[in-house]
Amino acid sequence: MVFQHKRSFILLLIWGLLSLSGSMSAIAQVLFVKDGVKNEERFLYAVDRLASSGKNRATKSFALTDKKIRKDAVIVGVKGSNNWSKLVPATLLSSLTKNESFLLYKKDKNAPLVVIGADETGLLYGCEEAIRHANFAGKAVSTVDAPEMVLRGTSIGMQKTEYLPGRDVYEYPYTEELFPWFYDQQLWLDYLDMLVENRYNTLYLWNGHPFSSLVKLKDYPYALEVDDATFAKNERMYKFLTEEANKRGIWVIQMFYNIILPKPFADKHGLKTQERNRVITPLIEDYTRKSIAAFVEKYPNVGLLITLGEAMEGVGQDDINWFTKTILPGVKDGLHAISSTVEPPVILRAHDTDAPAVMKEALPIYKNLYTMAKYNGEALTTYTPRGKWAELHQRLGKIGTVHIQNVHILANLEPFRYAAPDFIKQSVKAMHDVHLSNGIHIYPQASYWDWPYTADKAEERLLQVDRDWMWYKAWARYAWKAAPNEEEDRRYWRNALIDHYGITEEGATALLTALNEVGEISPKILRRFGITDGNRQTSSLGMLMTQLINPYRYGLFTLLYESEAPEGEMIIDYAEKKFKGEQHIGETPIQVADEIVAHAERAVSKIQKLQVGSKQPDELRRLINDVYIHEALAKHYSFKVKAAVQVLQYKYTKDVQSLKHALPDLAKSVDAYKTLTQLTADSYLYANSMQTKQRKIPMRGVDATFKHWTEMLPVFETELANFKQAIDSLETHGAGAEKGRETLSAASVELADETRLVPLKKGANLYLDQELVVTHLPPEFEGLQAVMVDAAKQKLEGTSLHFEAAAPVKVLVGYFNSSDKVFAPKPVLEIDATANDYGQADTKVRNALRVQYMPMIDVHTYSFAAGKNELKLPKGEAIILGFVKDSELLHPYNADVDNQGDDVDDLFGYFGETKL
Repeated sequence: MVFQHKRSFILLLIWGLLSLSGSMSAIAQVLFVKDGVKNEERFLYAVDRLASSGKNRATKSFALTDKKIRKDAVIVGVKGSNNWSKLVPATLLSSLTKNESFLLYKKDKNAPLVVIGADETGLLYGCEEAIRHANFAGKAVSTVDAPEMVLRGTSIGMQKTEYLPGRDVYEYPYTEELFPWFYDQQLWLDYLDMLVENRYNTLYLWNGHPFSSLVKLKDYPYALEVDDATFAKNERMYKFLTEEANKRGIWVIQMFYNIILPKPFADKHGLKTQERNRVITPLIEDYTRKSIAAFVEKYPNVGLLITLGEAMEGVGQDDINWFTKTILPGVKDGLHAISSTVEPPVILRAHDTDAPAVMKEALPIYKNLYTMAKYNGEALTTYTPRGKWAELHQRLGKIGTVHIQNVHILANLEPFRYAAPDFIKQSVKAMHDVHLSNGIHIYPQASYWDWPYTADKAEERLLQVDRDWMWYKAWARYAWKAAPNEEEDRRYWRNALIDHYGITEEGATALLTALNEVGEISPKILRRFGITDGNRQTSSLGMLMTQLINPYRYGLFTLLYESEAPEGEMIIDYAEKKFKGEQHIGETPIQVADEIVAHAERAVSKIQKLQVGSKQPDELRRLINDVYIHEALAKHYSFKVKAAVQVLQYKYTKDVQSLKHALPDLAKSVDAYKTLTQLTADSYLYANSMQTKQRKIPMRGVDATFKHWTEMLPVFETELANFKQAIDSLETHGAGAEKGRETLSAASVELADETRLVPLKKGANLYLDQELVVTHLPPEFEGLQAVMVDAAKQKLEGTSLHFEAAAPVKVLVGYFNSSDKVFAPKPVLEIDATANDYGQADTKVRNALRVQYMPMIDVHTYSFAAGKNELKLPKGEAIILGFVKDSELLHPYNADVDNQGDDVDDLFGYFGETKL
């Protein structure tokens, strides 16, 4: 209910409030002290929250100078008054120093209970604590509590599982058609109540460019992306949301990406809505600055979360200029329009940008700044972070502002339930101790792109906030206090499970153990076997054998192993050391293959006798099914990894027996996957909520394909059959001579007159400004017409090539295998959501070319339709090897121009037109 304030109230409140068993106790009087109150709406909400937990609601304004106080009274207020020492010991009051802290004091069982907050939010939390502990009525109480993390928040994506027609990633206007749930006030109230019950104080709304749905601009009226009726609804809903959040001590933060333009604006000016390597023009700057100014003018108490990367080229002076000369001035313009000097908080994401450099330039001109970075990338993999990513966190943590941990996407956890308090607790400790952070930002546990629904197949779609209650509760609990007493902590979770499912204490103990065991499986799978921490991989769907034995072919994101996992070995490293008889280091693939099965089997042993309780019986059955699902998933990976290690021995021995030894485990992995498919066929709609062309692993997910285990099972069965056939062929015919690759044919395109071409061959110079020649080249590339490039210009401006083609073509672009900033970075989906718009994300030809004195070159292909086109590459050196028909170079391969030894990918053949 909403509290209606009157000058005075009389309240007879059930003193016991709601005990843990739901029983009522003696009646008490609740008195509130308004001295020192600054946020009256939040204060009155806290009082009403306490009052409405009992029956005969009534309140009474109270002065601390009053001498007559009933012994059964509850007195509430904020610390602002100097007279609390008459009711509370001075030593206890003096410890009430941190924002949001609170104290509860009851001198003896016959004295009134006093609830004081350091501020209105602290009072709200104190009232919540009183409601939770009805046993205060019978004994003395003296406690002070305060949060360890300053910011504790959750996020909701204004996103969809698929792109809208004619739009790109993140581009979703706020409309009832796209987001009916956004306009459901009761749904919001339920969610906000969940947040306050768990002491979350921030709510992040993620969207590509929200301003064109929320503000109108005098200079750019055509930029608005919604009709007038929808705009009015958006205004009402945003006002409702921010007001209700404020009552609950929750700060709303609007996130946006840069640079994204609204479609009507982009169309009018002949621009793309997103273009990573775009030239930033005065028009784009002016529009963005005025959008931000209008938003701040309209919603001055809403914070902003800024992503400088992905939709603009990351890391460089452009980022710094955009933040300090467009975004922050826009915020200041908005404040000036309302004559305010109170800076709304602005959070800078350390995503695809040099955040320390940006902060160095920004802090002198804007003080209320925060930083944020992903904890384990777009996954949850470890509570022992290390390496370069940990060093970045540490640099940001030492700046002097609050640094926030972003528990992001959780691509390796979805779609299954994840409720492992032990893993979460250890992760929060690492956030403090390793990453030097004092804030946390939590994504939904699964199905971020499908909010508010889960992936469960049920008669009525399940809500994430209901299904994943334990996820939200765990992160909030440990963000408040990272290291509670262990026995008290176990008791807390046992009681929570008893209360939620109506099971016995014995059953709750067994279930808690099972959940903690299961909680180790998915993190270990990804960190020791995976390709990436990003959501282009759905690890719950399994992995192809070639992804295990040749990860570089699939764009291995090495940070996963170097920073988001304990020290250890990849599968390919382990196999090589095994063959050479070398000492292994740290966590090994075989170790993890055994551990994940052990975790699963212990979890299953704990829930086999678990009886459904008196509450949520269907949900408990679904949770139990998830435990069995994890067992099947663990066994699938375990057998397949062991087979992969054996397959890799063939790379060194060339003995077919090495491959035959891999067959039993590979067959068992398929059997385990059949069990996994049976368990998920009728229980889940999909594995991954992002169902776009960005999904690459295990199979390309264009048009929402390969999103379910029933689609993947035939792939793994074919993989096994192909492998058996390859072994038979090797036994019958031997390895044989390597098949020659067909020579590529140069496609005809029209180029600008000043563009210079050179026939591609050994000894050819591909540069306009330096004398460096091709030294190694596969024969099939000879005869292509390479475009000569100006390396100095590439480093300063990037590469832009205009051309016209009569038919669809591929452009062959050579990227140097080096992280040195003089070279153009390869397209990487982890930091650039548009990195596969032209099919360029995958390396098409590995180890393809060498230029004198330069690193090895890999070839990526960009597909273009017939007509006029423009190839744009980021700043740094890259080479353009020529044009071929779009029907050529369909499958990736290793040219191996250095003769380092080919991989063994060909053993697994094709699934349809896809090379496995």
